[in-house]
Amino acid sequence: MTDTFDHRSGVAALLTAYRRKTVSPVEILTDAYRRLDAIAAMLNPVSYEDRDAAFVAARASEARWVRGEPCGQLDGVVGSIKSNVMKNGWPMQRGSNLSAPVPMTFDSPVVASLERAGMVVLCQTTMPEFGWKGVGDSPLTGITRNPHDPSRTTGGSSAGAAVLAALGIGHLHLGTDGLGSVRIPSSFSGVFGLKPSFGRVPAYPASPFGILAHLGPMARNVSDAAFMLNAMAQPDERDMLAWNTTPPDFRVALEDGVAGLRIGWSPHLGFVEGLDPEVEGICAAAARRFELLGANVEAADPGFTFEDARRAADVMWQAGAAALLGGLPERRRPEQDPGFVAAGLAGQDHSAATLVAAFQTRAVIAEAMRRYHERYDLLLTPTMPVPAIEAGRDTPADGSFGNDWVNWSPYTYPFNLTGQPAASVPVGKTASGLPVGLQIVGPARKDQLVMKSARALESAVGYAHLSD
Repeated sequence: MTDTFDHRSGVAALLTAYRRKTVSPVEILTDAYRRLDAIAAMLNPVSYEDRDAAFVAARASEARWVRGEPCGQLDGVVGSIKSNVMKNGWPMQRGSNLSAPVPMTFDSPVVASLERAGMVVLCQTTMPEFGWKGVGDSPLTGITRNPHDPSRTTGGSSAGAAVLAALGIGHLHLGTDGLGSVRIPSSFSGVFGLKPSFGRVPAYPASPFGILAHLGPMARNVSDAAFMLNAMAQPDERDMLAWNTTPPDFRVALEDGVAGLRIGWSPHLGFVEGLDPEVEGICAAAARRFELLGANVEAADPGFTFEDARRAADVMWQAGAAALLGGLPERRRPEQDPGFVAAGLAGQDHSAATLVAAFQTRAVIAEAMRRYHERYDLLLTPTMPVPAIEAGRDTPADGSFGNDWVNWSPYTYPFNLTGQPAASVPVGKTASGLPVGLQIVGPARKDQLVMKSARALESAVGYAHLSD
């Protein structure tokens, strides 16, 4: 086998190359580590790796391809997992100094499914402490930086995954999304990211952030993400809230387009302030692309209120942080992210009745979105109101969004409350070269609709990815 494969090509092309024996999984893994080593010190995307184990997996895949007996759709495809999912034999420190670096004793459902499909795990990726915020720094691993501009954050909490996806170091990257943690870094770093419908991808053990938390794919294109979601969505009865039904093939109908769809465009969701004019212009142009593709697009806000959505999200998120904080030694709090500690302490003040009220509000917002989707097949918004903010900060340095990171991510968290599928598609760059994402939100359990619509937009926009 000879090294003739362009790492910027997608999964389908890679599998074809394996089948034709023009390149091997070992060569692909070797090249991924070579390129990772070139940027690791500057961008800091890795929290843990086991190269010996990765090469064992790659050599086993190579042998299967030589025999013509691949084990699954992802055999030999290189990817990463986030450091808050379990992999047998690896630690799961979740960006915290207080998490002991002890080996896990089993695989989480999503890791088991990806490896059964043949994915070779390159590394674990960085995240903020316990994934509590939407940027890419932690007490454990330091600052993860944006490959488009290292003075800027990748976004988070799936920070390292965004770096690897943006640079094409591996094809498939596992993220998690509790208030936007797949879509924020996807927008800031210029890659595709999907928060699937809640329950489409099984999770075990359950996230401390409960029904807000989703697992989703991050990749340079929609097709690669569809390959990954096929594996991720396999049933696992350990998750009592998962659908645990055989998923569809998300690659099917990916090229069907959007002709005839009814689409609502809501640049402010009815309440967002501080939307950057350049971001709004890029996203509005992307929304108009759908009209050129045959869809019917009109301005239409969803109808739920900011106060209700924000209050419910804060209560549920802070309650999860409180559950985590309560299990950690108080004497070691100086080693923790002060913002995480503050969120956990706020959560300790919420009563059970307050949490129940937040769940009831969530149901009201979900019903508002159900009614919205009776009129519109999709909702479009900017993914983020601003380009990537300064690295090492929780909020923009100019003070425009105050001291709470959720203030600058108003478009993402409502759809964690509702559990709907939502994707960020890269649609352009600012004059300074920072990526901008458009969010596509679909009705509950209509993940395939979101994927095919994202693919249609991706094809029309022709976004230029980074090339290392």
